[in-house]
Amino acid sequence: MTFPPYTTAEAQSRETFLALMWALSYPGRIHHLPTNIQNFRLIAETLLDLETSYFTPDESLQAVLATTGAHARQPSEAAYHFYEQVNETTLSTIRQASVGTMLYPDTAATLIVDCTLNSGVEFVLSGPGVNGQQAIQIGGLPDAIWDLRETACKYPLGWDVFLVDGQQVIGLPRSTRMERI
Repeated sequence: MTFPPYTTAEAQSRETFLALMWALSYPGRIHHLPTNIQNFRLIAETLLDLETSYFTPDESLQAVLATTGAHARQPSEAAYHFYEQVNETTLSTIRQASVGTMLYPDTAATLIVDCTLNSGVEFVLSGPGVNGQQAIQIGGLPDAIWDLRETACKYPLGWDVFLVDGQQVIGLPRSTRMERI
């Protein structure tokens, strides 16, 4: 029996999926994407398909996300939100992201956010997947985003968040509690 060749794109997509899966499984631990070139494109190609939806305020990223076949939606309707930069304008769209409902918590949005890891504001994480407590530092984001997350995340409601810094990614599931140090 002959199998089709395993392509480089398939390998990168698999490695990206595994990094994202482990990032949400072990909040606060840094996991690595297969390449730091076009990491948002890799994540989009891994998570988006014909049955999903997305939102991004970035026009150049919009063109990239459109190639996945997923549907562009308004912030309140999109399953995935991509933010290469967070500022006061984008905070207003993040506020609109779905937190799900008690009947369907799985309709909550997943946020993919560019930031700087290992510098900036210090947090201690706790909750499922965290062995006791986990300290992390996150920079490059306005403080208001953490207030939004705290308001939005009332388990089982809330957002799952991927923090991306080049090739590094950290997952923050909605069940993870964050306390500023």
